[in-house]
Amino acid sequence: MDLHLHTPASNDYKEPGVTYLQFLQQAEAKGLDIIAITDHNTVAGYAAMWEEVEDLLKLEKTNRLSPEEKLKLAEYRRLSEKIMVLPGFEVTATFGFHVIGVFPPGTSVRKLEHILLNLNIPEDKIELGSSEVGSTADVLTCYREIAEAGGLVIAAHANSSHGVAMQGWDFVGGQTRIAYTQDKNLHALEVTDLESTSRRSTRNFFNGSKPEYPRRMHCIQGSDAHRLVKDPKDKSNPWGVGDRATEVMLEVVSFEALLSLFQGNDFNRTRPARPAAAAPFDPIKAVRAQGPSIVQSFHETFSPKTARMTAIIADVVAFANTNGGSIFVGLNANPKLPPKGIDRPDEAVELIRSEIDKSVTPPIDVDILVQTSEGRKILEIKVPKGTDTPYVLAGSQIFVRQESETVPAMRDEIIRLVEQGRAGRAGAATPEMKPPVEAVAPGATAPSLTAASADMAAEPAVPAISLAAPAPRTGVEVIDSAHQDNVWYHTVQDLRNKNVVRNVTRFSARHLWRYAITEREDNPVQEDQVTWIGDLGLWKTYKRAGVKRYNLVQRDSQGGLHVYYGVTEDGMHGPWAQFIQEQETEQEAETEQESETGQGKEHDVATVSEPVAETDVLWDEVDTVGEIEPTDMS
Repeated sequence: MDLHLHTPASNDYKEPGVTYLQFLQQAEAKGLDIIAITDHNTVAGYAAMWEEVEDLLKLEKTNRLSPEEKLKLAEYRRLSEKIMVLPGFEVTATFGFHVIGVFPPGTSVRKLEHILLNLNIPEDKIELGSSEVGSTADVLTCYREIAEAGGLVIAAHANSSHGVAMQGWDFVGGQTRIAYTQDKNLHALEVTDLESTSRRSTRNFFNGSKPEYPRRMHCIQGSDAHRLVKDPKDKSNPWGVGDRATEVMLEVVSFEALLSLFQGNDFNRTRPARPAAAAPFDPIKAVRAQGPSIVQSFHETFSPKTARMTAIIADVVAFANTNGGSIFVGLNANPKLPPKGIDRPDEAVELIRSEIDKSVTPPIDVDILVQTSEGRKILEIKVPKGTDTPYVLAGSQIFVRQESETVPAMRDEIIRLVEQGRAGRAGAATPEMKPPVEAVAPGATAPSLTAASADMAAEPAVPAISLAAPAPRTGVEVIDSAHQDNVWYHTVQDLRNKNVVRNVTRFSARHLWRYAITEREDNPVQEDQVTWIGDLGLWKTYKRAGVKRYNLVQRDSQGGLHVYYGVTEDGMHGPWAQFIQEQETEQEAETEQESETGQGKEHDVATVSEPVAETDVLWDEVDTVGEIEPTDMS
């Protein structure tokens, strides 16, 4: 399918002499089954094509068709049986953002023009096909109006010019970007880097793993064609009809099936289309390039034996209790290793499904798909975010997902899951958590370890302080510590969700938390070890599971230090992005942080390279049409 095609009805079309029959013939030549006509702020192209067909039908009815007209009508009929032509438009919203609306076949021109008028497209410009139409409706209103009219809502070229990811819009806040890309009425993002295997591709950015962008989005590509055939000399937009198409898996070719797909949560039924001679796109390879995350896990082998099966089911519970996700069985996360695969996948599916039904309480409905990669069968278990938390394994074990790991839930997390589940069952919104504690022990070189108070459950004191920048959005901060009976008890804040967990010890902590606590107890930060830029600093970098992590530091207004451990690039927004290191030293590439697991000795501190300029890494500073490299976008 190609859902972003212009015709001569757009005033910036590059080949105004093209006929609509040639347009359809080129779609056939490119192997397209579904197309959408999406001219700028008009449906004049769609209307003109069907007016031509209707005129031919009238002439046929009165036996007045010329031989040439008979051939033309026969060709229209032949092509209409092969290609589903969908009406639509590319509307220009406030500030120039482009939104595509696609509608069912047979939708009247009058209805489509009525929608455009409701979106403040001036009546005197509705036939012009221009992207310059003055003051129109805002992006969210466009989404809502199109969706309520029964249309498919697509953010056009979201990651490039006029896209809702807002490259170059440095005066617009992150909350606006979140709203424009996560709105409930938005069905899909059209992106220009769908085939990219980069960890920073737009598809990977919107895969549900980012703290501020938790809704996973369908990503597709479209040609945005303003000519029939590709012209490599055109550097701004060389594409012709079908040159950037998307393959979509449908049970039947219909608008209803297409809309249902984009309203659902199966993200494996779309992929970039390639010429028949090209190597087929392998979505499993793309998954492996992303690696383990809060929404992905990998199990190389499958066995019905208790230990291996329990590890898989524990992931099911963790994903249901967190943000949902996919579990891949028969596949190592390392993309350099060939897939091991599952020998009897259908049998494995039944065994896993039976074990989930038997062991997980309350019931959770998962989809188990059989995928193929490099000739091997891989299972993908798709787990939705649960609405009846907490989900429990074997009656008593509660797991959550922390970054790339499944871990037992701590007491405060279990309480929070119970509250969320109660709210969900009552049909209410999830209760708001208390604001996180922002600081401890102001004035100390490193946050001090003070004696325990009489009441270990009391809230930590919150000094009146201010911070130059919000904390990063991944990693952890140890915000308070107390000593009792020769044991340090810590209060830890998960920077992803701002949840606070109290009374954590080095021995009860999970991997990343254990690393943070060990560092705090044995190796507190020293200011002269930090590379400072103003009140923000980079202390250490290290790698774990192939992912670079950063220990960052921030001075508060009273001189206290806030240390953020294990921050990934995904969480380094705004001014923190200036510390992202594009080039790794050899020492960093070989270093594996063993103290996160509490085993082995601490690694040597990696050499800290000179921070790169903020404009080199921030998504909203990039101004290219091709592949982008997004970080979090506040």
